[in-house]
Amino acid sequence: MARLRDPDNGCPWDQQQTFATIAPYTIEEAYEVADSIHHNDMDGLKSELGDLLFQVVFHARMAEEQGAFSFNDVVSGIVDKMERRHPHVFGDAVVGSVDEQSE
Repeated sequence: MARLRDPDNGCPWDQQQTFATIAPYTIEEAYEVADSIHHNDMDGLKSELGDLLFQVVFHARMAEEQGAFSFNDVVSGIVDKMERRHPHVFGDAVVGSVDEQSE
């Protein structure tokens, strides 16, 4: 992504994009993921998940260029969130059922 957005040698289209201009593509890719799931299309799902991940990478790169956060920060945030939401897996909490887990 850094190469695509490089001001000297990157892609002019990618260089011009902003969060606002990319957001519709992000939404479209999420719908295409859901459509592949709905149609039980595993090859399509693999492709669409890649397209959606590309959108995440694109947004993260633009944020990094602004000094806001990096892709690694996004990944670290996911890890932290999953650990907080699953103390029964990553900590000492014990749950006996799904109902107890959601409390």
